[in-house]
Amino acid sequence: MKQIDELKSIIRTPEFRERLFDIYQDESRVPLEEARYEDALDTFRSLFGDKAVEIYSAPGRTEIGGNHTDHQHGEVLAASINDDAIAVAAPRGDTVIRVQSAGYPMITLPLPEDPEELSPLPEEKGTTQGLIRGVAAGLAARGYKIGGFDAYITSEVLGGSGLSSSAAFETVIGTILSGLYNDMGCDAVTIAKIGQYAENVYFGKPCGLMDQMACSVGSLCHMDFKDPEDPAIERIDFDLTEAGYDLCITDTKGSHADLTDDYAAVPQEMKAVAAHFHKEVLREVPEAEMTAAIPLLREKLGDRPVLRALHFYKENKRVHAETTALQTGDVRSFLRAVRASGDSSFKFLQNVYTVHDISHQNMSVALAVSESVLGLSSGDISLMETGVVRVHGGGFAGTIQAFVPVAKTEVYRAAMDALFGEGACMVLKIRKYGGMKVL
Repeated sequence: MKQIDELKSIIRTPEFRERLFDIYQDESRVPLEEARYEDALDTFRSLFGDKAVEIYSAPGRTEIGGNHTDHQHGEVLAASINDDAIAVAAPRGDTVIRVQSAGYPMITLPLPEDPEELSPLPEEKGTTQGLIRGVAAGLAARGYKIGGFDAYITSEVLGGSGLSSSAAFETVIGTILSGLYNDMGCDAVTIAKIGQYAENVYFGKPCGLMDQMACSVGSLCHMDFKDPEDPAIERIDFDLTEAGYDLCITDTKGSHADLTDDYAAVPQEMKAVAAHFHKEVLREVPEAEMTAAIPLLREKLGDRPVLRALHFYKENKRVHAETTALQTGDVRSFLRAVRASGDSSFKFLQNVYTVHDISHQNMSVALAVSESVLGLSSGDISLMETGVVRVHGGGFAGTIQAFVPVAKTEVYRAAMDALFGEGACMVLKIRKYGGMKVL
């Protein structure tokens, strides 16, 4: 742990610039990140005084395959990205947590002397304070030390964008407590589980584990949640830029207001299909058994739960296809599977727009224009030349994802920015690291 001025001196060294490039994978961002880190240190000092501090980071994530499968104990292909939340943090001599996130009010959370008293509070549902309490409670319940700290957090991860700003926040809070009080002894998978626990129980959002896993573990990973208590994680060594493509995420500026029921309905309807077979989740129901029961399921539950269940089974298979393609360098097969995933999400999962407001279909428009710009709408196409585009993340509002040939990136970015505003289209890199202590 070092004083702020000492850390600022380190940030200006060539060695630290190399570290920033290693973290963010983009030479053009290195001077911007230098300035960002220095500004974060200065802001911490203005808020909390001149203390010895440490700097932590947690990335956002992008889901590449496995749209809405994790909550059914399915399989996912996901990656951490080079947009992150960074935190300047210092331990306190008491049990009070103070967190100032850029652009938000200060949060002050006194921890009880007995960690077993860190129960969820009804008034903290849907709040950042609830997330912090939940992460602290999750660590304490697993035998890790917790304590007070001051932290200033600034995030590049766009909120409500499918890039998992909440999971990045949960991860950075868990990593701070791991670093300050446990010598970084809390592993990435445990921090991910604790983040999901905080979001499910303390925040009140019924999410799966994929977001937190991708943010906490980092890299490009195939994740199998058949046993969510012990998920299988397989890192994949694949350089998208070297293959000739950019990862573009476009914020379509759709409103997330009143979408809670839309998001919740997806796992609820899939679980209703599983319940017909006296199972908890679809992963426990053989596909052939479910398919044979479609007439009865349609009569009992309606058509949308059936379509969403069919999406789940096919999407699990596509994750395998994508993973194998990347492992063998078969970019053509990878792009084909990504496009099929997008088609299935639109037609069967039905999470591109909300049926409660059909006059606003930002993502539908973004997908249509993307196909036109990339040439996907023409009859005879080569995905290697055009790239692919699909809904990104939870859907209904937010972002779309495109794998764009590098030669077309600027044309594509200009088209998306013209549609949704300057800076709407982000060109991102896959990051090697999950939650980490930087300095």
